[in-house]
Amino acid sequence: MYKSLIRPILFRFDPEKIHHFTFSSIRFLNSIPGVPALIHSTYSLNDPRLEREVFGLKFKNPVGLAAGLDKDAIAFKELGNMGFGFIEIGTLTPKPQEGNPKKRLFRLRQDSALINRMGFNNGGVAAAAERLKKNPSGKNHVLIGGNIGKNKVTPNEEAVNDYIICFEALYDYVDYFVVNVSSPNTPNLRELQDKEPLTKLLSALMEKNAAKPKQKPILLKIAPDLTDGQLLDIIDIVKETGIAGVIATNTTISREGLLSDAKNETGGLSGKPLAKRSTEVIRFLSEKSGKAFPIIGVGGIHSADDAIEKLEAGASLIQLYTGFVYEGPQLIKDINERILEG
Repeated sequence: MYKSLIRPILFRFDPEKIHHFTFSSIRFLNSIPGVPALIHSTYSLNDPRLEREVFGLKFKNPVGLAAGLDKDAIAFKELGNMGFGFIEIGTLTPKPQEGNPKKRLFRLRQDSALINRMGFNNGGVAAAAERLKKNPSGKNHVLIGGNIGKNKVTPNEEAVNDYIICFEALYDYVDYFVVNVSSPNTPNLRELQDKEPLTKLLSALMEKNAAKPKQKPILLKIAPDLTDGQLLDIIDIVKETGIAGVIATNTTISREGLLSDAKNETGGLSGKPLAKRSTEVIRFLSEKSGKAFPIIGVGGIHSADDAIEKLEAGASLIQLYTGFVYEGPQLIKDINERILEG
């Protein structure tokens, strides 16, 4: 029903405006008695064979929602009800920021892709933390990842402070952290992926983490545009800093092979064109590191086959973003059913 009826209507409107409308609609529907149970029964699969224990956390299934859709932790409970094993919120920054000028989100229908240059638009980490306080513990707890970044006005020399502020604000309310230094939409941010500044940043966060009564897993999200040499540096950095793992990959600045009119828009490209490169990065990291750390695979997953490719390449978990926009919540169930088939 989503692909044949709902998506054609949604895709008639501006992508960013329809995003906010969709989130409001999801929250409204879930406020109607009986509807949450209906949604859950339609899309969720509760089977112990789907459970995964990764970096010390127990996931009810390996299919998560990538950061970027629920930036401000507005609909994590409702999205979790659709069958996701975990929800990643953010990217969050210390101070609220509007992001880049609109229009900044583009559909590439011929390519089953999106280009965004949002620029870490969010209401600030404190506001998100307040919402996350409503995430119940126990059986109904939604497993949450907190994706953190720096404000646009913060120079790279002071970026560590921004990440620490976000870490401290979210520590009590998220299950794991993701350090985002790979978005192409904040000026000079990707320079923090270089070995020296990245090691400094991750070491500072791990030091803060070690001082806590219970350590939370800290992961690094990397760009698909890194060279093999840079990926080998990432393996060294993970080993040196002791972080829990890597998310591969963020959006790409490549435009190779695109057909859609919006292909020349600046920003990060996500969706089907990213699938091959994302899988290559996962396989490279897994093989060259000797499977030394967990990898969350994300990028171009639009079918159960795409998901299985990521898992076979070395991913322990996967995340959806653009595939969820194009395929709808049935994709979550399709992937989990395929995993159960073996």
